[in-house]
Amino acid sequence: MTVELFLEDSYLKTCETQIMAIDGDKVTLSQTVFYPAGGGQESDTGKLIQNGQETEVLKVKKEGGTIYHYVREPEKLQVGPVSAEIDWERRNDLMKHHTLLHVLAAVFHQEHDSLCTGNQIYPDKARIDLTDITELSKEEIDALVTKANEELANNHEVTVRTLPREQAEQLSGAIKTVVNLIPKAVKEVRLVKIGDIDEQACGGTHVSETGEVGQFVLDKTKNKGKGMTRLEVRVV
Repeated sequence: MTVELFLEDSYLKTCETQIMAIDGDKVTLSQTVFYPAGGGQESDTGKLIQNGQETEVLKVKKEGGTIYHYVREPEKLQVGPVSAEIDWERRNDLMKHHTLLHVLAAVFHQEHDSLCTGNQIYPDKARIDLTDITELSKEEIDALVTKANEELANNHEVTVRTLPREQAEQLSGAIKTVVNLIPKAVKEVRLVKIGDIDEQACGGTHVSETGEVGQFVLDKTKNKGKGMTRLEVRVV
């Protein structure tokens, strides 16, 4: 099983690793800094460097518990030592938008008991689906966006901890709800905490302080039906 270095340090840009297997354009590494697509967050891209040659990593996916790095020119590679390097600018933008969504969801939950039912995170934008806000006016939503921007500017520390599933299930509120939705096979639950305003089960990458996100704008609001509202946002 590939060691997921990004879970411990979202700021790792490179690592020395081993190519364990090559199957067509799919490469398996002993450890990786590449985040595989999941939880609404797009995967990292970057390159593998071996014997002085660079091979582009186009996408990374976890399939059946195995992390596969899809590369452009697999014929350049062979089983053995290799250097892995992510596109840091892309990763950093993904981190900012992911942390932004956590803060945004926290503000709407505090004010309206709203829950996140889905999200999608890109380097240049993100979207989030929230419950129980379909009746809010544009002015009310704009006020909550302003509050979320204020929370980002408060520069809350972002920390990560991992708990045994049994312990995580004892936590109150939305965290417990989300943990109960995680497959029973998962015995360790990773929690991302943002200051004293939010803590959620999450396997994604985040900035270390909310001030790194900067500010964001709300580009679009869409009623998705069944009590769901989609907010499309973008860091500026």
